[in-house]
Amino acid sequence: MSPQATKNPSVPSVRKYPKNWRWGILFILPWLIGFCILQAYPLIMSLYYSFTDFSILAEGKWIGLDNYKRLFTKDKYFMKSLGLTFKYALMAVPMKLIMALIVAMILNMKLKCINLFRTVYYLPSIMGGSVAISILWRFMFMREGMMNNFLGVFGIPSVNWLGDPDIALVTISLLVVWQFGSSMVLFLAGLKNVPTELYEAAEVDGANKWTKFWSITLPMLTPIVFFNLIMQIIHALQEFTSAFIITSGGPNHGTYLIGVKIYEDAFQNLKMGYASASSWVLFLAILLITVLVFRSSSAWVFYNDGGMD
Repeated sequence: MSPQATKNPSVPSVRKYPKNWRWGILFILPWLIGFCILQAYPLIMSLYYSFTDFSILAEGKWIGLDNYKRLFTKDKYFMKSLGLTFKYALMAVPMKLIMALIVAMILNMKLKCINLFRTVYYLPSIMGGSVAISILWRFMFMREGMMNNFLGVFGIPSVNWLGDPDIALVTISLLVVWQFGSSMVLFLAGLKNVPTELYEAAEVDGANKWTKFWSITLPMLTPIVFFNLIMQIIHALQEFTSAFIITSGGPNHGTYLIGVKIYEDAFQNLKMGYASASSWVLFLAILLITVLVFRSSSAWVFYNDGGMD
């Protein structure tokens, strides 16, 4: 290339790294170290341990796919716990998203002290995942708990919230629904971004509130729904605290979620290799469901430019 060509602004120049790029590496170095030690290394080792009979008390030996074969052929609780986890997610995720959207629409109205209400409604998400709240939830839904006492005021017979396997699964899912704050904040932000001109045009055409919700509000919120759906599915399939603290997986293994089973295999039965295999099956299940949701998004997720994902 001639010297004249190098001075031509139309000719692209070679991009060089900034002189202070080392400072950038230095600033992210703590995160890189933490990621490698606390996430990448345990992830790789858990995959390795899933092919061994490793336990805390003894060094494991390589057994290949024996742990995975045992999960699907000999473990009578694995498929049941996996099915209960999917059932739990099917109940908890839609209820949580619907509750979050309803509350967000209420808090989007012009009301007095609205900022105070928004703060109060977000508090359950701060406290809801703690062990203390799970213990409180257990006392609320006991035979003589507050919920049955409340029903008794109206002459309604007491419900065996934690003693019936089918009802117990619904009971612990209500605790997750109560933690709708994070999803609600995202829905509220999405509602703020819906152009008011669309509602004005719909009113001119004579649309009622229900029509405006289905034709304007919900389509405009589908990107937020998509994000919340992905995050809540991942969270629900990994649920552990509520099932372990409130019911300990009972009654009759009615709330024996896969998270509880992995914990018992690893820390009670000391079968770390076997628990690692269960964890990787759960990981692959979550990955598969996430991919399916992403693939389906092109049919129902809309963006402000009128296009779909």
